[in-house]
Amino acid sequence: MELATDGGRKPGANEQFCSSCGEIIKTKAEICPECGVAQSGGMDGGSSKDRTTAGILAILLGGLGVHKFYLNETGLGVLYLCFSWTFIPAIIGLIEGILYLMKTDQEFEAKYVN
Repeated sequence: MELATDGGRKPGANEQFCSSCGEIIKTKAEICPECGVAQSGGMDGGSSKDRTTAGILAILLGGLGVHKFYLNETGLGVLYLCFSWTFIPAIIGLIEGILYLMKTDQEFEAKYVN
């Protein structure tokens, strides 16, 4: 933990500020030990799936199921890959990409983010 030039503390490599009280906590903390508020990062380490990335992957590489692998739907990704020679997954991927991009961030996160 470092001290800022203004006397305040700065979070270290594996630390962050609490989203509620501003106290420095561990990055992987699900709940702030000071105020008890759940943190958005949680156990996934702050990694979340982006709707725009999924949409672009579906449109450009949907025929290979890349967007399904990105969304941790490995079984469907393999299925898309197996049938990629028929171009049916490419058509479905194009449609899914458009649908991903039309959803709001909240709708996308509710359905596709763990």
